[in-house]
Amino acid sequence: MADKQRIQTYAEFWPYYLSEHAHPTCRTLHYIGTVLGFVPLYLGFMVSPWWFIGWPLCGYGFAWAAHFFVEHNKPATFKYPLWSLISDYRMLWQWMSGTLGRDLKRAGIQ
Repeated sequence: MADKQRIQTYAEFWPYYLSEHAHPTCRTLHYIGTVLGFVPLYLGFMVSPWWFIGWPLCGYGFAWAAHFFVEHNKPATFKYPLWSLISDYRMLWQWMSGTLGRDLKRAGIQ
């Protein structure tokens, strides 16, 4: 789906999100950033709230690098921040559970 008009539902957003993450290297960098993001979250709760600053740096740092240098597109986070965050975790979970391929195929991604 072209993103010329605003997407209205998450059901419409998910295939769009996957199309913006078509390159396997882009998805891999997202996985790394998402998983590494759990470290400052944990440390923020257990050690000092200052660690919470590291959560977006880990997650978005890897993700944005993937978009700018691999996919050469603008992160969906800029337009759809909550749905993008949810989709990062959904994509990671589906990849880990082996079900992501099904949704990639439905979205027309090889």
